[in-house]
Amino acid sequence: MVEQQRKAIPDEIRTNGATPNPWWANAVVYQVYPRSFQDSNDDGFGDIPGIISRLDYIAGLGVDVLWLSPVYVSPQVDNGYDIADYQNIDPRFGTMDDMDELLRQAHQRGLKVVMDLVVNHTSDEHAWFQASRDKNDEHADWYWWRPARKGHEPGAPGAEPNKWGSYFGGSAWTYDLKRGEYYLHQYSSKQPDLNWENPAVRKAIYAMMNWWMDRGVDGFRMDVIVEISKRVDSHGHLPGEQGGHIPDLPASHGYSTPFLACTDGPRLDEFLREMRHEVFDGRDGYLTVGEAPGLRVKRDGVITDPANGELDMMFLFTHVLFDGKNYDTWNPIPFRMSALRKILAKEQKVVREAGWASLYFENHDQPRVISRWGDDSEAMRVRCAKAFALLLHMHRGTPYIFQGEELGMTNAHFTRLDQYRDIQSLNAYRDHVEGDYGMSPDEMLDLLAKRSRDNARTPMQWDDSRYAGFMSPDADAEPWLAVNPNHDAINAKAEMADLDSVYSFYKRLIELRHKNMVVAAGDWELIDRHDENVYAFVRSLGDERLLVVVNCSSEEAAIPRQSAKLISESGELDDGRLVISTTGAFPSEGRLGPWEGFVYKV
Repeated sequence: MVEQQRKAIPDEIRTNGATPNPWWANAVVYQVYPRSFQDSNDDGFGDIPGIISRLDYIAGLGVDVLWLSPVYVSPQVDNGYDIADYQNIDPRFGTMDDMDELLRQAHQRGLKVVMDLVVNHTSDEHAWFQASRDKNDEHADWYWWRPARKGHEPGAPGAEPNKWGSYFGGSAWTYDLKRGEYYLHQYSSKQPDLNWENPAVRKAIYAMMNWWMDRGVDGFRMDVIVEISKRVDSHGHLPGEQGGHIPDLPASHGYSTPFLACTDGPRLDEFLREMRHEVFDGRDGYLTVGEAPGLRVKRDGVITDPANGELDMMFLFTHVLFDGKNYDTWNPIPFRMSALRKILAKEQKVVREAGWASLYFENHDQPRVISRWGDDSEAMRVRCAKAFALLLHMHRGTPYIFQGEELGMTNAHFTRLDQYRDIQSLNAYRDHVEGDYGMSPDEMLDLLAKRSRDNARTPMQWDDSRYAGFMSPDADAEPWLAVNPNHDAINAKAEMADLDSVYSFYKRLIELRHKNMVVAAGDWELIDRHDENVYAFVRSLGDERLLVVVNCSSEEAAIPRQSAKLISESGELDDGRLVISTTGAFPSEGRLGPWEGFVYKV
């Protein structure tokens, strides 16, 4: 394991409730989406040698951990989250030797490497699934196979075991001619769900994880890990199955949802504790974080409590879904800062005594935050990017930065369907325009421009050259996804040379977390909770208190009452008390400019 160069948090300061304090309590994580980060051979796809060539950039930002999205062998239906071989590297990304070199060089620079891992499902091209198609094979029960409903022709509409719909559109069941049965897939039909009820499945997964840990990986970010345990009745029937005792939910647009039966199931805690024991017990210096769509906030405090021996952190979703009616991405409602504040306050409260929060606004599945909730106009983009950065990084927990977020990258603002590559977006267009949702093509294209996952996946903007430095400007191939046209103004080369850039502001925020124990581990208290535009809270540790105030709007705003009172009680304004500010100064005359924020000692 690599030795970290950050100052350790003394054990007398409480973090997640563990003793000694975990190394990651004042760390910052940087997510790399390999196919969009750096292309070393000009084939249009980013790769591992490309990542290696940019390690100095990642280390120079000051982060501690590189989270690597999937590079395993995959047919790439869901951009690598459909794994066909857990223990080999997809040739488009490089070789296993390249992966070993990435680990070696990252560790040399003081960076830990956390791999993305998908064990709720595999690709249908995985050897396990192919073997499972034979009812007499030892892998026959490694996936969720079910016969057609009695009285229906197998493979015909209505013969599916229940009415579940896939999160990517269509039925969650696909009929396999070879086996003569249906298999469950909550996502694409190319992503069959593994049957975690089978001990042999779990044993194989743990063996694979140990193999990677022994190779030098420093932990895992586990995709949709809260979906590995399904609710079944005493006879093993899923909800809605013939002969079962658990009713299905009502159908909408032809399908019911698997959500309640497949999220945070009855054996989730058991499986996670078993994984901890089989893979991580006896190891030091690792990090485990689980993706948790649909997980209730209060459960975060259970799963991340070190006394329970499950995971270190969870990616909760409520705060990135609240701007959709009934949490529906494709049914957006206007952003309200007060709604975001209420959710984040709950997430902070639940880990107040034990457990730990992961802090994020962006990743490969979310559009760019300043385009989504803020103002990405030329006049406001930089201010807005700094405001959201300050707001997030001053919370208690571990911040996660998605590549390009530190530059203030924006949505791509695509205008044509053929510009998109994301399976979720393309299926959503089909369902909403060609299905029974009644949406016009122009309406759906406008929605994709705002909410598609491809907005986060455009190539990293390194410079102002033809392909933004992602690949050679004279390359014969095109990038797998078009470069955002604004790379001439938003790019790493320009921002690294500008002390007032978004990049430079992120560097200061990261350094602050490394050096300031109040930021790293202090208590969190919400104040001015009724202000519609200004988000304010206090971080405290012993006698030290930091006031954080951020105007989340493109209009001027007064410093709210409680915040103003704390400032006044601290005596005359003193620049020495100003810890960090989005503008480099304290707000003039007690008023915040658009997207202005500051941290002040009170």
